[in-house]
Amino acid sequence: RFGARRGGVPDYLRRALKYPQMDLEYTFWQMVYLCCDPKRVYKNTSYHKQTKNQWARDDPAFTVLCVCFLFVAAVAYAVAFRVSPGMFLRAVGGAVLLDFALTGVVVASATWVIANRYLRVNSLHGVEQEVEWMYAFDIHCNSFFPLFLLINVTQYFFLPYLLQEGFLPVFLSNTLYLSAFVYYHYITFLGYSALPFLRDAVYFLYPAAIFIVLYVLSLLFGVNITIFVINLYFGVSPS
Repeated sequence: RFGARRGGVPDYLRRALKYPQMDLEYTFWQMVYLCCDPKRVYKNTSYHKQTKNQWARDDPAFTVLCVCFLFVAAVAYAVAFRVSPGMFLRAVGGAVLLDFALTGVVVASATWVIANRYLRVNSLHGVEQEVEWMYAFDIHCNSFFPLFLLINVTQYFFLPYLLQEGFLPVFLSNTLYLSAFVYYHYITFLGYSALPFLRDAVYFLYPAAIFIVLYVLSLLFGVNITIFVINLYFGVSPS
């Protein structure tokens, strides 16, 4: 089952165009607690299942706000590096369409398949349940927001130092990225752990080990990830 009972993904996209129907106050509450107490956010999933008969959100406000925040961040970076309009559009497209939307679809689809195929507990009694694709995408959105705050917002304010040469800027830059991606997988793990019909959700933490290995290698070879990303998105090589 891909999404909500009433219309699924198409209905979700239509609601994204109806601003008055969005519960922004509740969405901001979720965003705050994803950063300081993410378990509290997922405690509401069972309540949502009981009242809406689905695990996934039916309110697209979280997704819409993420897209808006990415656009604002792209504007801030474009102004900081004084890039051309074409490079600005490339950065916005890369952030919204590639980093958030396309990556979200791929990650949600992969984790959705893994959860339903390998982690579901077959119940001998009661109705058999499965992970909704839209819930998998919700988990990506939840995981993405703290990552965005770390590697888009926090990084922005420390750019003058992170773009310098030397081991300490490399260490701080790469540690920032490591923290963001490890936390992404932690929130993903919490999202699937909240479903009572899944087992061994800890498997979703395992990819974090890959980032730890890459982190160590980046320090050994002196690769500053901030400089690499800025060059990739804005075509500039800060010195």
